[in-house]
Amino acid sequence: MHKPLSLRMFMSASALALCAGVASADVVKIGVLAPLSGATASDGEEFIRGVQWAVEEANANGGVAGHTFEIEVADVKDHSAANVSSAVERLLGTDGVEVILTGYASLSMFEVDLMAEENMPYIAAGPSPGFEAIVSQDPEYYNCCWSYTASFKGYETDVRPMVEAIGESGTFIIDDKTVAIISSDNPYSRTISEGMKTDFSEGGWNVVVDELVPFGEVSDWKVILAKVAEANPDLIVNTDYIPGNSALFLKQFLENPTDSLMFLQYAPSVPEFINLTGEQSTGVLYNLINGPLDSPKWPRAQDLLAAYEDKFDLESGAYGVGLYEMTNMYFAALEQVGDPTDHDAIGTAIGETQVETVAGNIEFNPETHVALQSNDHIPVSFWQIWEGERVLVGPEQYTNGDFRLPPWVTAEQ
Repeated sequence: MHKPLSLRMFMSASALALCAGVASADVVKIGVLAPLSGATASDGEEFIRGVQWAVEEANANGGVAGHTFEIEVADVKDHSAANVSSAVERLLGTDGVEVILTGYASLSMFEVDLMAEENMPYIAAGPSPGFEAIVSQDPEYYNCCWSYTASFKGYETDVRPMVEAIGESGTFIIDDKTVAIISSDNPYSRTISEGMKTDFSEGGWNVVVDELVPFGEVSDWKVILAKVAEANPDLIVNTDYIPGNSALFLKQFLENPTDSLMFLQYAPSVPEFINLTGEQSTGVLYNLINGPLDSPKWPRAQDLLAAYEDKFDLESGAYGVGLYEMTNMYFAALEQVGDPTDHDAIGTAIGETQVETVAGNIEFNPETHVALQSNDHIPVSFWQIWEGERVLVGPEQYTNGDFRLPPWVTAEQ
C-alpha cells in the first residue's frame, strides 16, 4: 500500500518534472487550482492527488503526443474573489502551463472569464449554474472552458420525489409534509436551497424552518436546532457543504433528535465527514451529481475507487477519482490535437468528449459547455450512510442497497 504524499511533497513536485531525464522543452505543465488552507483543504488535497495519479501514469507510459507532464498548484484559499484571482493570475503567468483544472475555485465561477481572456483550456467541477450562466452568453467565445459537473437542477428538484418515494414505500411515515431548510450564504449552497424551497412548496410541502447562516465556520447550531425541534418536521435539509459544519449540525441534532429524515447536501460525501461523526452518521441521507457511482452496476467507479485507495491509502471522495478522470480527458484531447499550445483545437476536442467516467457517461451540452445530467449520462445519485459505509439507494439502475429507517427515528413515529 502506498502512503499518501504530504502537501509539502506535492508542492515540491509541482516544481519538478515527474519523470526524470525528460527534456524541459517536452514538459507540459498542468495548472491546478485548489484550496490548500482553510475549511475545504481536504478537498483541495484530493484534487491534487487525482491529477498527480493521472500524470504519473501518463509519464510512466511515455507521455502523450510526445509530451510529459508536471503539476503547478495555486492555492485559492477561502475561494474569495481576491484569492481566486491571484491564484489564476499566477498560473496564467507561469511558463509552460497549457491547461488548468480544478474541483472548484470560486463558487460563482467568475474565473471562467479570466480563462477565456487568455484562451486557456479549463476543466472545472465547480457549481454548474454559474458556469452555465457565463458560457451560455457566447459559447464560441468560451470554447476553452468546460464543466465536468452536470447541471445542478437535480439538486433542487430531486430530493422531494426521493423522500416522497420513501414515504410511499411505508418505510417512513410522512405526517404532514413539513420540511426545515437551512443553508449557508454562498452561491453554491444558497442556489440549491432556494431551488429546493420552490420545489417543495410547489409540491404541497410547508417550509416550517427557513434559515441562512453566514458562509464560513459555524461554531454552534443550537439556536436553529431549537426551532427545528419545535417544528418537528418530516424532513431536515442543510445545504452547508463544509464537512466540519455539517458534522457539528448532526451531532447537535442528535442531542435532542426529532422523528425526521436528515438530508445533508454534499458534505457527507467527503471522507472527513465520517471521520468526524463516526457511528453517529448512520442514517444520514445525501446526494451527489458527478459523484463516483460506487456500485457493481457501474464497474468503472468501483475499479478506480479501489485503485485510488490502494495508491494513496485513503478513501476518495468525489474529487480524487474525478480529477483523475478530468486529467485523462485533457490527455485524450491532446492525443487528438498533438500540440498543447493550440488551445483552440484543445478546447474543441475537450468539448467533443464522449466517455465513460466514474460518475457516468460524460457528454457536453454545446450551448452551455456543461456535462449532460440524466440517468443515462450523469445521474443524481442518492446515498445513505450506514455504520460508516455509503449505500447507494438511488436511482434504481445503480443501487447497491436499500433505504433504512434512521436509528434516531422511533418505530411508531
